[in-house]
Amino acid sequence: MKTIAVIGGGITGITTAYALAKRGFNVTLFEKHRYAAMETSFANGGQLSASNAEVWNHWSTIVKGMKWMLKSDAPLLVNPKPSWHKLSWFAEFIGSISQYRNNTTETARLAIAAREHLFAWAEEEGIDFDLKKAGILHIYRDRAGFEHAGEVSRLLAAGGLPRRSVTPDEMRAIEPTLAGQYYGGYYTECDSTGDIHLFTNGLAAAAIRLGVDCRYGQDVKRVGTDGKQASVTLGTAGGEETLHFDGMVVCAGTASRALAAQLGDRVNIYPVKGYSITVNLNDEASRAAAPTVSLLDDETKLVTSRLGDHRLRVAGTAEFNGYNHDIRADRIRPLVEWVNECFPGVSTRSVVPWAGLRPMMPNMMPKVGRGNSPCVFYNTGHGHLGWTLSAITADMIGDVVGQSLGLPEPVVVPIAAARQSTAA
Repeated sequence: MKTIAVIGGGITGITTAYALAKRGFNVTLFEKHRYAAMETSFANGGQLSASNAEVWNHWSTIVKGMKWMLKSDAPLLVNPKPSWHKLSWFAEFIGSISQYRNNTTETARLAIAAREHLFAWAEEEGIDFDLKKAGILHIYRDRAGFEHAGEVSRLLAAGGLPRRSVTPDEMRAIEPTLAGQYYGGYYTECDSTGDIHLFTNGLAAAAIRLGVDCRYGQDVKRVGTDGKQASVTLGTAGGEETLHFDGMVVCAGTASRALAAQLGDRVNIYPVKGYSITVNLNDEASRAAAPTVSLLDDETKLVTSRLGDHRLRVAGTAEFNGYNHDIRADRIRPLVEWVNECFPGVSTRSVVPWAGLRPMMPNMMPKVGRGNSPCVFYNTGHGHLGWTLSAITADMIGDVVGQSLGLPEPVVVPIAAARQSTAA
């Protein structure tokens, strides 16, 4: 039986390990934390959102980034301090603007395919993750934002995603608790929400039942390859220990760039920080005043998800500030104020702040495929859609690994719509 190392125990690492185990591989997963999903997969916005498939490679993003550079609470914040990594990333980001339309449509296509796998896995394995299939409502305060959304809708429709425009009255019929004045909205009934942390840990338990050796609390010092095998060197109490495998899949989020360099590959991931708050709905009035339909506010770049009866997740913003995990009060405050403005009946006395680093490729497309070595593979760089895309990219990399290592046809039936390479 072929042995495979998976580096990383977030949503992409766990889904990859699960997909490989389903195909008959002997999988060992390495994660530095004591548990799965303790970094970027811990407290994201909770959306499974094909409707949020628009890539960021647009000149309007550049203009906003420059305009907001000195505004500490801006939805998009770029630290002006230069670094070669940041400069090279933005140069490639600008170079990918020409692919904005194609990449948006392809991302929507992948997201639609992903939900089929994710829901099937959750049902098969009995995973309860506060899934709510109530759709996602995009809200717009002015005509310009609404008209841009119309252009995006045409790109999403080309990828197979139906969504419809709605009037302010229809918006309030969809989500009666929403306060404020709006120009209009777009509603995607087939999108959904849930708790990524619960799902990832549930799937991790299922992977272990399939035979995956999940080694948590592991300090991976180095990775390497001789072209025939891959190696993982661990730091242990007794010194370093090196293990060898027939193949390796790097799913390490923002750490993937440094690991790829050790393996002779360039994976230009940049850590884009996002923030979230979890509002505890501790009283009946707050529970009644909180939204049940998921929202995406394009102006503020914030999303909401209702997680069960007693939690409201609000997340978003983007901060280009290197490998920085600090939770800044001036970045959390706009999220709390947004809740106070849009849902004034919700008490924000009990709010849990969080920040995570999204692993973003310059073209906003995940890196899925083989590296320079025939036994090294990547499933990483999913950016703001890590959970949304995770199930299909895990299936895709499972196929690539199987084909590269000469195994029989995979037992998981692939989805034809997603059989296109997203290797960057």
